[in-house]
Amino acid sequence: MRIDVHFSDRVGIAQEILAVLSRQGLDLTAVEVDPPHIFIDAPALTQAAFESLRDQVHAIDGVRHATVVAMLPGAQRRLYLDALLASQADPILAVDADGTIVVANAAAARAAGCEEVSLLGASMRDLLGDTAPIERLIEKGYALPLTEVELGDASYLLESFPLRDKGGEVAGAVLTLHSPHRIGERLSALQNFDAGGFDSILGHSPQIEALKQRAARMAQVDAPLLISGETGTGKELIAHACHAGSRRRGQPFFALNCAAMPENLAESELFGYAPGAFTGALRGGKPGLLELCEGGTLFLDEVGEMSPYLQAKLLRFLNDGSFRRIGGDRELRADVRVISATHRALENMVAEGSFRQDLLFRLNVLGLHVPPLRERSTDILLLAEHFLTRACAQAGRPKARLTSGASAALLANPWIGNVRQLQNVIFRAVTMSERTLLDADDLELAAGSEPGGRATDEVATLEQAVAQFESELIRRLYPRFPSSRLLAGRLGTSHSAIAARLRKYGIPDRQR
Repeated sequence: MRIDVHFSDRVGIAQEILAVLSRQGLDLTAVEVDPPHIFIDAPALTQAAFESLRDQVHAIDGVRHATVVAMLPGAQRRLYLDALLASQADPILAVDADGTIVVANAAAARAAGCEEVSLLGASMRDLLGDTAPIERLIEKGYALPLTEVELGDASYLLESFPLRDKGGEVAGAVLTLHSPHRIGERLSALQNFDAGGFDSILGHSPQIEALKQRAARMAQVDAPLLISGETGTGKELIAHACHAGSRRRGQPFFALNCAAMPENLAESELFGYAPGAFTGALRGGKPGLLELCEGGTLFLDEVGEMSPYLQAKLLRFLNDGSFRRIGGDRELRADVRVISATHRALENMVAEGSFRQDLLFRLNVLGLHVPPLRERSTDILLLAEHFLTRACAQAGRPKARLTSGASAALLANPWIGNVRQLQNVIFRAVTMSERTLLDADDLELAAGSEPGGRATDEVATLEQAVAQFESELIRRLYPRFPSSRLLAGRLGTSHSAIAARLRKYGIPDRQR
């Protein structure tokens, strides 16, 4: 039985309480004094004996009351501490001022390949080897930035938290070893907390439904996937959905835009670098996305912009899953699915010699093409309503609506920038207009170029050039004259001629 004696603190009262228990001949296995409490663990104490003992204890001057407790506070703290350490997936070690291990969790024992009790009393120098900065850690009072160390066959980032006594002297430290994979899981969870699956891809057009069905099948296949399509069509959204629909869904997802950074920076982001690899590098080295992404998916956006040097390094990884950090001499391996995307014609780049054909073969095991927005015009208003709702919420204003003229203008626009352009147009209209009804003028749609983006000198025939000009003219004027009769009056031609051209260019006639 375990009891708690609550008393008024005075000199000698603890000895008097223990003397009462001693006279009972009780074997005490633990005593914790934490004024104004003394906690006692007497396994042989029965309930009947406790009733008699309590009266004797209450007779001591200063004792307030004695009660039965389920657990002594010290044992309770140890239990919670053990549970806390066991719940941590990262190796955690508590060391004294000389670097001797005092406490270790199960993850640390697994990483070291031994039992937890075997670590207690061991030296961090012996555990991590001569290359670990233990001496420097001790010299600096365990106050150093993240440093890379090796334990077993794996690399970790060592984080130290100094422990100080009442006098402020360093008495030891808590050391946490962060594996790149665990860091990747946390970063991915923060970056992709709102990433959705195929249900987040809006649209009911035949083209987008076919795309989602094809992508859902490819998501199940653990092979490289190449997503092609014009800029702004939502290729990264497709990549997220394929990751969410794969067996890797619970693992990290990271994206690297190959066009957004120079070659050396892209190389360090992708492959990482070893300690001291170059001037300005972090002292402890840095894991790259391949290590952070272990078990998950890496999305290489605009892979056509990758330099020939990086193409060669990526090809080697795709061939056997191995790579080296910048400045490193150790072969590393990673289990990562690569999804890449491009708006460029990689086959033409191969013919020009600016993209490796063998890399294209490795990237394009599976292929998806995202159709441009103009080829799925039935989704335009659905997307516009979605972006309108979101933009109003972001701007903190009441829900706005589109007039029929605005809807017609949206349908008539060529959307060279695709879904991203549509989103920006809606957001700008909501931001700049105070009206709850957004008209065509609020959209500020500039006269767009021909949907295919072709220059005039690239037109093959006179008939094609006339059709291109005619299509642009009708699309530009139709939002202000949203019917075949109104537009015919504006252009001084017949209603039937305009109706025929609306049908020809896929522009719905609101008059019908």
